[in-house]
Amino acid sequence: MDLGIRGRKAIVCAASKGLGKASAMSLARDGVDLVITGRTAETLEAAAKEIADATGVSVIPVIGDIKTPEGRAAALAACPNPDILINNAGGPPRGNFRDFTPEDWIEAVNGNMITAIELIKATVDGMIDRKFGRIVNITSAAVRQPIPELCLSNAARAGLTGFVAGLSRETVQHNVTINNILPGPFATDRLLGGAKDAGMEVDAYLAQVGSSNPAKRVGQPDEFGDACAFLCSAKAGFITGQNLLLDGGNYKGTM
Repeated sequence: MDLGIRGRKAIVCAASKGLGKASAMSLARDGVDLVITGRTAETLEAAAKEIADATGVSVIPVIGDIKTPEGRAAALAACPNPDILINNAGGPPRGNFRDFTPEDWIEAVNGNMITAIELIKATVDGMIDRKFGRIVNITSAAVRQPIPELCLSNAARAGLTGFVAGLSRETVQHNVTINNILPGPFATDRLLGGAKDAGMEVDAYLAQVGSSNPAKRVGQPDEFGDACAFLCSAKAGFITGQNLLLDGGNYKGTM
């Protein structure tokens, strides 16, 4: 399927690896020129080269922490008028809410709610003026089914979800959609780190994690990337304010 976005420009946050990189690669395969962000120069530059070599699109790496005003300013300077924005940032630590300080909560809200809102604020009006825009926020399956030890993430990402629910109904008349993707278990570095912690071989660990999932496996990053690219496509203009759960059927509710 031709997604109808060839020649568009996108900012993809935290795209040096994992789901951010997969989303960038899928967009690039459909001809989207990219600005990708990340904190580690070597990893980010390697990702940019890999994507550019594989697809032939322009890929500009912008090194910096997207959770900071400086990191956001650098990304926007490299692509001031994006047609597509993929918001993505690492989640806060696990733990018992009794152990977290007010500063911990503020940091979580800044990283997983305010950062996305600030980038949306900086880009959405230009999208409205140009009559095309696609914003996708990478959040977590914990938004739909909260995990107690992820209380910081549960709260911050749920706040972003509420914000998007309101704004997305205002922008869609201008062909600007805003949606969230809620990943469950995917074979990213974060999940694979669990194999080392458990002292297990990677394949055995992934089989163990996937055995409790209805799909009997974990997701592959390219599956996530392709779903993200579709939500960014010209074909998806009637989809907005939605929370697409990609978890292999693990969430057992009806809605």
